[in-house]
Amino acid sequence: MSTNLKTILKNRIINKWSLFCLISIPMSVVMVIAMMGVDMSTGSGVSEMIGFSVRWAVPIIFLVVAISSIQILFPGSFSMWLMRNRKYIGLCFAVAMAWQGLFIFIMSYFFHEYYYADVYFFRDEIEGSIGYIFLPAMVVTSFNFGRQYLTSKQWKLLHKSGIYFLWAYAFSTYWWSLCNGLSCYENLVPLDYVYYWSGFLAFALRIAAWGKQRWQATNKHAAGSSTPLAFKVSGGAIITFGLVWSASGLYWQERVTDFLTTPEWSADLELWLPFWPYEPFLSLFIIGLGTMLITKVRHADKSIWAVDS
Repeated sequence: MSTNLKTILKNRIINKWSLFCLISIPMSVVMVIAMMGVDMSTGSGVSEMIGFSVRWAVPIIFLVVAISSIQILFPGSFSMWLMRNRKYIGLCFAVAMAWQGLFIFIMSYFFHEYYYADVYFFRDEIEGSIGYIFLPAMVVTSFNFGRQYLTSKQWKLLHKSGIYFLWAYAFSTYWWSLCNGLSCYENLVPLDYVYYWSGFLAFALRIAAWGKQRWQATNKHAAGSSTPLAFKVSGGAIITFGLVWSASGLYWQERVTDFLTTPEWSADLELWLPFWPYEPFLSLFIIGLGTMLITKVRHADKSIWAVDS
């Protein structure tokens, strides 16, 4: 079974540019068919297409965020296939975002009154604009002709920052949708819940992969090390609390936001700083803290704490 899977995943049809075409061409065909089914001569019709294109782009960026973590946590033929095709999957995301960008341009240029009356929000515009700055830079530097102008550190910083930002934009949008009971373009549908939890899982996998690497690094440099029971228990409790927190935003969001924006400077930051004060990500911060405690070890022969850098 494993040998057969490995052979299948090496088939050129589902690798590299063939995989890119296999995803992006049908996606574009579906996009054109969907355009024919809505009234593109109205702002509401274009707005519907913006939402439709988002639903194609979001699962791809969530997958891109999770790929390296899947390789660390679940090494095998499938995770190796994902790693081998990560660039091409990312380019499929760029195609979906290009469609969204086209619809946003049509909306803002031809239906600017509708756009500024019903769609435009200043902070959303900032977040979206930053995302569209990252995206072309990441696409260009995915190829040798663009990558040659960056050092390896610069390239890694650009792509990691861009992926995190694009993930954060999509994830926070669905988090706020669930808290408000409405999506950006229509009433909530079951798919909105799927996308929220998919985005949460994508980053939770990164935290788990970080925890695994942290544990391996500390044990490698400190033979016989162990995590104190108190840290295991407290870390597990914090992670459990983070999971509960992630599922209950509807009940605490308003009070937490009011508390965090009580200072005048914080309320001002909320107007223009992307994602501030970071309510959608609090549960992941909490889970990260719990993971840090669980993977903090003590050397068996010394009364010092060994922590990775």
